[in-house]
Amino acid sequence: MENENNQPMVLCDNLVKIYKTSELEVMALQGLDLAVEKGELIAIIGNSGSGKSTLLNMLGGLDRPSAGRLLVDGQDLLKMNRQQMVLYKRKTAGFVWQNNARNLIPYLTAIENVELPMLISAVKEKREKALNLLDMVGLKSKKDHQLFQLSGGEQQRVAIAIALANDPKLLLADEPTGSVDTKSANTILELFKMLNSALGLTIIIVTHDMQLSRKVNRIVNIRNGRTSSEFIMTKSYLEELEELEENQQAGEVSHIELSVIDKVGRLQIPAKYLESLGIKGKDKVKVALEDDRITLQPYKLPN
Repeated sequence: MENENNQPMVLCDNLVKIYKTSELEVMALQGLDLAVEKGELIAIIGNSGSGKSTLLNMLGGLDRPSAGRLLVDGQDLLKMNRQQMVLYKRKTAGFVWQNNARNLIPYLTAIENVELPMLISAVKEKREKALNLLDMVGLKSKKDHQLFQLSGGEQQRVAIAIALANDPKLLLADEPTGSVDTKSANTILELFKMLNSALGLTIIIVTHDMQLSRKVNRIVNIRNGRTSSEFIMTKSYLEELEELEENQQAGEVSHIELSVIDKVGRLQIPAKYLESLGIKGKDKVKVALEDDRITLQPYKLPN
C-alpha cells in the first residue's frame, strides 16, 4: 500500500457533478481529473459555467459529488456522513469568499471575528492566537477596528485570518481579489505566497485575475467541466523580477500551456485553433501519427 505521506492533498478522479431539477439536468463537472500535491499553491481559471466554482464548493464540503472520487488529505468526501463532513469543514478546509459579507460579521471587531471560529473548537488562548493571525496578515495594529473602519483589502485579509483560525490543511479562496483594487490584490496574492511558503499550506485559488500567472507555479484551466490545460511556470518569479531590474523586455511569457489528455484519450482543443482550420463542432477530422507527433486535418466525406 502506498505511503499516505506520498498521496496528494487533493485527488479528483473522473469527478462528476450533476444538478437536477424537475425539468432540467446540468452536468457541471464531466469527469474532471486533478491532483494537487501537499504544499502546492495553484490557481484554477475558466470561463463562467466551466465548473471551477462547483469544484471549489465540493472541496470545501459545501456540495457533494455525483460520481467519481474526491479525496482530500486521504479522506473520501463521497463516503462522509453528515457529522464527518462537519468535522472536515471545521478542521481540514478553510474558505475565503469573494464577498466579505460571507466571511465577516459587521458588528464585531477584527479580532472578535478571528476568534469566532475558535469558540466551537475548544482552542486555548484564543485571544493570543487571534492576535498572532492578525499579525501574520499585517493587521495586528487594527485588531479593535470594526469593519467599516477597514478598507476592502483589509477586510479580505481579516477573512484570510479567520480561515486560518482552526489550522486547516487546505485553504480555498473563491475570487479573493475580485472586489479590491490592484494594490490590495497584489498585497493579498503576496500574502497567499507567504502563507504557502512559511506554513507549507496547500492553497487553491479560483480566479479570473491573470496577475496570478506571475505569482503561482501552476494554473489549471477548466473548460466544459473537465481539466482542459495547465500553465506550468518556466522560470521562477524571482528570475522575472531580476530580469525586469535589468531592464529586459517586460511581459515575456513566464508559463507554458500544456493540454491535458484524460484517461480515455480525450483532448480539448482550443476553439481558436479549430476556427483557424475551419473545423466546427461535430466535424470529422483525420487523426494521424507522423513521426513524433499527432496531426489533425479537416476531412470532408465524399458525396
